Amino acid sequence: MRSLERHRDVGAYALGVLNEADAFRFEDHLMECPQCAAHVSEFRPAARQLMLYRRATPRSVHPFAAPGPRLLDRLLGEVANRHRAGRRRWLYAVAASVVFAAGGPAIAIVTADGSPSTLIAATDTETGVWAQVTSEDRAWGSEVDVQVKDLGGPRACQLVVIGKDGSEQTVTSWMAQGDNNGEAASMQGGAALQSEEISRYEVRTTEGERLVTLKPGTGS
Repeated sequence: MRSLERHRDVGAYALGVLNEADAFRFEDHLMECPQCAAHVSEFRPAARQLMLYRRATPRSVHPFAAPGPRLLDRLLGEVANRHRAGRRRWLYAVAASVVFAAGGPAIAIVTADGSPSTLIAATDTETGVWAQVTSEDRAWGSEVDVQVKDLGGPRACQLVVIGKDGSEQTVTSWMAQGDNNGEAASMQGGAALQSEEISRYEVRTTEGERLVTLKPGTGS
């Protein structure tokens, strides 16, 4: 995949519509591109609203067609225009905050409102499960968004955060269907831990089987 094509895939990646192979290649690119890291963060509110719309839409209602390259390019252009003012200074800040973690890419991002945000993605080679966690520190802990591709369902799963002190908290849970046409399932949750207190995240079955581990770059 050429560099230009990788840049154009940022919208599809943020919205969870890339297939597993393309998502894996884009994550390699994401580790080295602060501009795409910034765009992924900017797409989070739109991705969240689309997810909420999908949940609120009855199954009897025919879904919209999958977004094509032109729509994604237009969305990306609108986001870029909206944030053009002050872009260069913000990108320098993002570039300085990129962190590389063993076992998977972890990117620390300064969001538009100045709050710290961390994006991590990983694929387990044994289970084939892919997950992406985006967290933002809050006064009460951290707000967490998770996307998961799991073809091993149906099975009940959960995202668990493990603190540096060894404590564990369940962030959110869901039922993996295993037949989602390669699309990522999206969930939200929260934890009473901030980024500096977190060692790692684990996607597990409710029976305790670990499916994939995600380690922030600041984790120990």
